[in-house]
Amino acid sequence: MYVCICNAVTDRDIREAVENGASNMRALKQCTGAASQCGKCLPQAKAILKEAIAEANYFDAMGTA
Repeated sequence: MYVCICNAVTDRDIREAVENGASNMRALKQCTGAASQCGKCLPQAKAILKEAIAEANYFDAMGTA
């Protein structure tokens, strides 16, 4: 689904950015451009970023157990 219409950023793009090392909104903005124009997508982008980081941490922990 599109999260940032201004820069055509999808939830998949955000998850991919996390896989590539984005761990905060500043990094996400640099990688994808999300929330760098009008800002209306900021709450949704933050939520997806937080969820993607939590999932990545969970799977990392499962892989090392």
